[in-house]
Amino acid sequence: MLNIFSIAIGLVTLVLGLVAFVPLLGWMNWLVIPIGIVGAAVGAMSSSNGGRNLNLVLIVIFAIRLSLGGGIF
Repeated sequence: MLNIFSIAIGLVTLVLGLVAFVPLLGWMNWLVIPIGIVGAAVGAMSSSNGGRNLNLVLIVIFAIRLSLGGGIF
């Protein structure tokens, strides 16, 4: 059950993160990355690794996007 909850958090993170890819909305990554961290923590408590892995991949992608934009853009 926790894995499904973690995947749901990951999907919310993905949708919000896609919005953050729009130029001048990169600051949203500061909100998206902590949501992904919560999803990874929930996935770590699960017996399956799918939700945790999804959230970890999203965290890495959005952290790279944040660093490319200089933390703001």
